[in-house]
This record gives sequence, structure tokens and C-alpha cells, in this order.
Amino acid sequence: MGGRIGVGLQFHTLVVTTLLLASVASFGASSCLNAAFDNAPQTPGSFADLNRKAEQGDITAEFQLGIAYASGVGTSQDYVEAVRWYRKAANGGHSGAKNNLGAMYGKGLGVPQSDAEAMNWYLQAASEGHPAAQNNVGFMYASGRAALARGKGLLPDPEEALKWYQKAAAKGYAPAEFNVGMIYFEGAGTTQNLNKALKWFHKAATQHLVAAEIQLGYLYEHGRAVAQDYEEAAKWYHAAAEHGSIEARQTLGAINASLQRGQH
Repeated sequence: MGGRIGVGLQFHTLVVTTLLLASVASFGASSCLNAAFDNAPQTPGSFADLNRKAEQGDITAEFQLGIAYASGVGTSQDYVEAVRWYRKAANGGHSGAKNNLGAMYGKGLGVPQSDAEAMNWYLQAASEGHPAAQNNVGFMYASGRAALARGKGLLPDPEEALKWYQKAAAKGYAPAEFNVGMIYFEGAGTTQNLNKALKWFHKAATQHLVAAEIQLGYLYEHGRAVAQDYEEAAKWYHAAAEHGSIEARQTLGAINASLQRGQH
């Protein structure tokens, strides 16, 4: 694609979903999505009400208070306090809090960075069927950090990653659907299968996952697994641009300019 969005999305996107805020940050580690933080239902009322419920031992409020501190929405951002409340809720059995506590260890926010601790908490939540945690376990294997957590060095295991991604994807978890698609797209840990990749990208894109919308645009633009179709490519790039992707907006502009000149 020249200087535009490249094969396999050569950037790692961390999808962070908070109690009151959804934001996306980029990191150069892997082409797979690592949806580190779990989403929480919004609690009605003020931060003071949330804090009161948490102090009274309401496990959902403890979890949401952790998110509030981690995001800095409704209160000052304080990772140490976020960890404290995530841990309370996690020790009380809250799967989302276990996942988010693992993410705090994985990123070294409010606690010393520890892949071993991250993996420990991710696996606890994943074993309880939590899709974001299952996706995170997949990411740990895909990135090699699962092996690093066991003191074996940075050794990616895409085959094991695929197993965990598929668990979360089976629940309709969009980042995992995209990750399954990327495994098949790249042929890492399995036989490359662009038709399967296309199917999983479509599943994730129907949930408005920007990375999947971009990949579909790329496949249609270059005729990979589908007939080359610049108008269909433009449709998906437009969707990604509408959902905030600057790269997709730039690519869309180039395609539209070419279509107007009759070059496509």
C-alpha cells in the first residue's frame, strides 16, 4: 500500500475502556489487539456515591471505583488507588477486576511491572470465562510475554494464542474476533487462510472495531480473499475514519482522489 496502512496493521493497539470514557492508545509491539481493561456498567450518581458504596463493600462499586481512579474520570487519576480497589474487588471474586488488575501489572501502573502477576490475574479471570481476560491471555502468548513470565525469555506462541483468542471470539468479543482474523491473515501458528481472516474481520467490523474496518478496506483495495473493489474498500475506510482513524481518513482521501481521476 505504499506509505499508507500496511499489511497486518503494523502497530499494536491497546483498547482501553473505562467507566465513563473510551480511549485508544497505540504501542509498537504486535499486530494483535490487546483489550486490556474491562468495561463496567455506569453507576448512577456522583463519585461520592460510588465511593460510599465501595467503602460499604459493594463489589461492583469497588470495581468501578478502580476504573474511575485509573481513568481519572470523576476524580484525580491515581493508579495506586485504582490498584487498591481493583484488588479488593478481585479478592472478592469479581472477574473484571481480576482482568484489570492483571492489566495494571502488565503495564506497570500503580504497581511494579510484572508479566508473571499479569498472567496470574488474567488466567484467573479467563478460567471464569471472562472474554477480555481470555483475549489478554492470548495476547500474552502471541507477544511472547507468557513465556517471559515463566522465565523462559520472549518466546511467542501463536498456536496457544489462537486457542485463547478463539475462546473469547466465540463469545462475540470484537477484539478477539479481530485477533483470530489476524492469526489467519498472517498464518502465524496455523495455516494462512485469507477467507477465514475475512470472515473474522467482518464479525469484528460489524461491531465497529476500527482495526477490523481498516483491514477490510485493505483486503478490498488489494483484492485479497475478495475481488478487488475500490468502492467497497472506500466504504470500510470511511467507517474507520468516522470512528476516529486518521490513517483510514488519509487512505480514503487517496482512494477517492484516484476514483475521481478514473485511475481505479
